[in-house]
Amino acid sequence: MRKQVLSAALFCLAGHCCFAQPDAATSAIRKEGLTNSKVMDMAFHLTDGSGPRLTNSPGFLRAANWAKDELTKMGLVNASLEPWGDFGKGWEQNRCYVAMTAPYYNPVIAIPRAWTGSTPGKKAISSEVILIKAKDSAELHQNYAGKLKGKIVMFYSRDTLKPSFVADGERFTDEALDKMANAKPDTGRRNFNQQAAVDPDVMAARRQQQALARQMENFYKNEEPALVLSMNARGNDGTLFVQNGSSYSKDSSRYFAWVMLSSDDYLRIQRLVESGQKVEMEADVKTKFYDSDIKGYNVIAEIPGTDPLLKNEIVMLGGHLDSWHGATGATDNAAGCAVMMEVVRILKAIGLQPKRTIRIALWSGEEQGLLGSRAYVKNHFANPADMVLKDDHAKVSAYYNLDNGTGKVRGIYLQGNAAAGPIFAKWLEPFADLGAKTVTINNTGGTDHQAFDGVGIPGFQFIQDEIEYDTRTHHTNMDTYDHLVPDDLKQAATIIASFVYNTAQRDEKIPRKELPKPRGSGGRGGF
Repeated sequence: MRKQVLSAALFCLAGHCCFAQPDAATSAIRKEGLTNSKVMDMAFHLTDGSGPRLTNSPGFLRAANWAKDELTKMGLVNASLEPWGDFGKGWEQNRCYVAMTAPYYNPVIAIPRAWTGSTPGKKAISSEVILIKAKDSAELHQNYAGKLKGKIVMFYSRDTLKPSFVADGERFTDEALDKMANAKPDTGRRNFNQQAAVDPDVMAARRQQQALARQMENFYKNEEPALVLSMNARGNDGTLFVQNGSSYSKDSSRYFAWVMLSSDDYLRIQRLVESGQKVEMEADVKTKFYDSDIKGYNVIAEIPGTDPLLKNEIVMLGGHLDSWHGATGATDNAAGCAVMMEVVRILKAIGLQPKRTIRIALWSGEEQGLLGSRAYVKNHFANPADMVLKDDHAKVSAYYNLDNGTGKVRGIYLQGNAAAGPIFAKWLEPFADLGAKTVTINNTGGTDHQAFDGVGIPGFQFIQDEIEYDTRTHHTNMDTYDHLVPDDLKQAATIIASFVYNTAQRDEKIPRKELPKPRGSGGRGGF
């Protein structure tokens, strides 16, 4: 870590080191955050109490309204569900029962894919399973057209299960953190699939698979099977990675029933059918669409600033409130939302009076492409397509985000903002004993800080220990309250509360990178 300290010292020599640590405030924040935490109670209400939080679903609205009311009880002002634009249909699963009934009975682990339909009729359907083995669309139509209506169907998978010899959960090692601390700015272009770029056979096989996948969706729509089974290729041991199987667009048609099975169950059924045995299954899958209000909503609330000169400036913090529907979205991202709500609770509980206004935002539509945060930024600050800045763009000091699971904070990604490095290194010093001391120039992606960074507002994501995020909980049926680590969430809330308060008190706003150039109108409104 000594090289990291040297790096911070060099930043200071460059003239960027102008801060003071408010020791009394930091001590009060630590005491409140570590000994009187309410973060797990908040996590309970957002997960067990609300259920799955797919955007525009009843579960999302339960959580959003609870969060708005809770923030108001804490003493925040202007708490609201702020519409950001059209999202599309809401959806939820009402029933999902799937079982193999022949050659013997066995219930299977299954979850409907989001925005897909129901099995026909009011009762469970029963059907022989049809296994589709086709290498291209011509073979698909020749062998299976007119044979799938009302049937339970599955597509042949070449995947096999392999035992894992690596633990599901992990934390960053000192070596990994040291490597991050000493990283250099990444200015080069990357080729993420060099083999595919140079191997025509790989490219041809990929194009054929993609073309067949598109054909399968249209084929199913025309053939009207009663239920389509799909295989969870990423996980095993009963863990299902499940997202959508249809579109949330207000104009999309309501598709056939389509469920994700555990890889263990799917491959067993496939082997039985391939062996020549008659495999029968029964299923009762019911889903519901909601289209009376297609608006998307973010939860917004504020702690007003108190300094006459700075109170109109803003420090923002947040995480995405929406989740996928396989479980209750505990690590993705009730954890981040509970932490950020705990941050503002800590600041209110110990009576701090921030100079700048502190604004918390709990986003929707993140899982569909950062829709809520991108629309909020476009509505309030700037559209990256043309980079015409709104008045409030200059008022934001920084946005802090949390969305990498339940792990403790180990430091912060600078998103290439080198000038912020010595500031954050100093703010982390009181928390070195809690394992947080790494400042890396590296970027990290995939979540809502990118919406702010994309228009030149300093946006940051904290470094978090992985725990079981990618192996067990991220977008799975295992993403539940019991996979949260309470002490990690307490630590995260404490450190982020200090960052938010220090940002609100600092004489100057957080330094900014060079303003991005307009991106044009292509794709996602310029993002």
